[in-house]
Amino acid sequence: MSHEAPAPQPVVLRNARPYGEDPIDIVVRDGVIAELAPPGTGSAAVVVDADGLVALPGLVDLHTHLREPGREDAETVETGSRAAALGGYTAVFAMANTLPVADTAGVVEQVWRLGQEAGLVDVFPVGAVTVGLGGTQLAELGAMAGSAARVRVFSDDGKCVHDAVLMRRALEYVKAFDGVIAQHAQEPRLTEDAQMNEGVLSGVLGLTGWPAVAEESVIARDVLLAHHVGSRLHVCHVSTAGSVDIIRWAKARGIDVTAEVTPHHLLLTEDLVRSYDPVYKVNPPLRTSADVEALWEGLADGTIDVVATDHAPHALEDKDCEWGAAAFGMLGLQTALSVVVQAMLLTGRLDWRGVADRMSVAPARIGRAHGHGAGLEPGAPASIVLVDAEATWVVDPEGLASKSRNSPYRGMELPAQVRHVLRAGRITVRDGELAS
Repeated sequence: MSHEAPAPQPVVLRNARPYGEDPIDIVVRDGVIAELAPPGTGSAAVVVDADGLVALPGLVDLHTHLREPGREDAETVETGSRAAALGGYTAVFAMANTLPVADTAGVVEQVWRLGQEAGLVDVFPVGAVTVGLGGTQLAELGAMAGSAARVRVFSDDGKCVHDAVLMRRALEYVKAFDGVIAQHAQEPRLTEDAQMNEGVLSGVLGLTGWPAVAEESVIARDVLLAHHVGSRLHVCHVSTAGSVDIIRWAKARGIDVTAEVTPHHLLLTEDLVRSYDPVYKVNPPLRTSADVEALWEGLADGTIDVVATDHAPHALEDKDCEWGAAAFGMLGLQTALSVVVQAMLLTGRLDWRGVADRMSVAPARIGRAHGHGAGLEPGAPASIVLVDAEATWVVDPEGLASKSRNSPYRGMELPAQVRHVLRAGRITVRDGELAS
């Protein structure tokens, strides 16, 4: 007996504006875009009023923490999938620092199946680079790649693969199946007990500083290693001006490196740490306004390829405590698009096509997320988000779909609201609510 879901009904997105351009009807059948029809002429069983809404390819998050298995008090694959869908995402990559660590075929398949059961976004598990994130022995990279989850992204995120020999071996190994190593660039000896960005403010506040060179030195080493072995390297959550310079240098020399920036590093600075509010404690730390400007420039000119949320939910007791004891991390899935619109689109640094490239096309390409990031042309998979670009909303963490509440944007008014989402032709979000 088959338990497959019935095929989605044909849908027409009436008067949608692809990439903010002229309105058309987007007709969807059998999970793909069947045609782009003149406004008001498309026909389908289900009509979605998209009048004035901006249509983009479904967003893809290359860096999400879903916490399951092991920390279901903070998030589950289902609750994280809900937050992702409401944020305009149709695919997320779930990081490996779970309990147990996703370092075997069994654990990545478990995460993958939980994503299928939730049915709201495609959940692509990220495999650990080393056993238990211990940094001493390569994990079962080939077995994870060959599993039902077809893992192609590997990362010890939360920790750095700091051993150069091990990093080289990992880069060499994943070449066999077109994989990529996503490095959390943090030299551990330079960041022992670090609490915030190292600088004048850390001295004033009496918090141990986290120097920019701790990130930059690892990136410099790893781009050279990737070049040496001819492999793909992806740099997680770039946060300093120096890091942008190194990645720009590497790309100019043809090194196969890609990089991501988080929404919070595009909008927030270290000045917020003056409050000692642990909601602003994050890894890597919030940096200076000069670093933020360099990140804007890097994202605009393509040096930084991707905006990735680094959605890091935490249980209340892990954040509602003194700064030194608090966990690192912030929520990001439901606010990411709005933050990017505020920091990059409303300022003219990116247009809607640029936003789609950094939040859908590029992350899908880097992660080999087939069925995503293909654009809005006939024949493309119908994973689409419709955004009200004129709307604003005030962030209330209590109203977010995540199990956690550690959003740094509490009370902030942000632009742009996700109104409708289709994943493979099936409506997952309608009128800003999860579809029944």
